[in-house]
Amino acid sequence: MHYAHPLSISQQDFLRFQTIQILSARLGRAEPPLKKEVVDYMLDVGSHIWSLRRAKANFFRLISKPIHPPHMDIHLSHAHAVFPDDLDEEFDTFPTRRGPDRVRMRYDRLRSIGGRIKTVIGDLATQGERFHSLLSWRDPRASALFVTFCLFAAVVMYVTPFQVVALLIGLYLLRHPRFRHKLPSMSTSFFKRLPARADCML
Repeated sequence: MHYAHPLSISQQDFLRFQTIQILSARLGRAEPPLKKEVVDYMLDVGSHIWSLRRAKANFFRLISKPIHPPHMDIHLSHAHAVFPDDLDEEFDTFPTRRGPDRVRMRYDRLRSIGGRIKTVIGDLATQGERFHSLLSWRDPRASALFVTFCLFAAVVMYVTPFQVVALLIGLYLLRHPRFRHKLPSMSTSFFKRLPARADCML
């Protein structure tokens, strides 16, 4: 059901809020009682809120994987969709001359954007750690088998003409919906289950 009918972000937040309320009520009656702040911390309620410490941790996780990150498409100016308040914020002096209400609104907006950026950096670091774990199995024989498989696949790709490879990939991507499955492939499911250090962070 997670793949066929995935929950939206608002539904996940609502379920997380209900879980926090139930656990806080039950653990608050335990002996000794557990405060709501502890339950919030254990359930990682503020994962979408900006945290400079977590942003630094995710950044250092990211730069400790491949040396050359994948190419990213960056819009240079984004001047065609700018809002007047954005221009007012950009040309405002430092320190600001605006009122405290507007500064508070901009700060909350910056925290929201920073929280999303922190989440994306964490996801990139998690994918990099999963890819790194493919080459560093606990069993050295498994690492040797994976490297041998990669070498064999590289030889096959080198021998096979590029047009044939492109044709096979195109036929696979454009296959009839009858042959498609809502569940992810075995390789995708295996890759998502590889260990990452996201659960080791505070």
